[in-house]
Amino acid sequence: MNESGLAETLQQAALAMSAWEAVAVVLGVAYLLLAMRESLWCWYAAFISTAIFLVLFWEVSLLMESALQVYYLAMAAYGWWQWQHGSGGQTELAISRWGSRQHLAALCAVLLISAVSGSLLQHYTGAALPYLDSFTTWGSVLTTWMVARKILENWLYWLVIDSVSIYLYLDRELYLTAALFALYLVIVMFGYRKWLLHYQATSG
Repeated sequence: MNESGLAETLQQAALAMSAWEAVAVVLGVAYLLLAMRESLWCWYAAFISTAIFLVLFWEVSLLMESALQVYYLAMAAYGWWQWQHGSGGQTELAISRWGSRQHLAALCAVLLISAVSGSLLQHYTGAALPYLDSFTTWGSVLTTWMVARKILENWLYWLVIDSVSIYLYLDRELYLTAALFALYLVIVMFGYRKWLLHYQATSG
């Protein structure tokens, strides 16, 4: 293949990647808006969006982010089940809160495992921004589980994780994904307020 043919092939691949990224972004927004409304449909949007991002992140060498998408696929199924069937005999899972000890333990665990995996990625792989990649990945693992269990503070965790993720995606030139996470920051604030009001109304 000559240079012009190679350039054309690369350009077509880049356009295809951008188109898939756009689809994943739209579904990502749909997921968060539906989650804010506690709609089961959020997990369908999450599953499809996640499958697309799994491939995109692998292509730009965000290895931990790509691996995270496998977990997200499983959590989409788990979250759908939990929200539909609840726990303890409830027909619908109720919003709950964590105490300070639970938050402290969770944060320490995320920072520790991020430091370990970041070091391993830096020394043994070609992963880009290994420590930030690890932090957003392990933070997202925890926080996605919190969403599936309807822990109120998940929205506050997402504020931190999404802010760091914006820098990560800009560095990898995933501009639509970075824009998505900037939008997430706005939606997350509304989501927290909506869940908080629901929690106060139903727990009192």
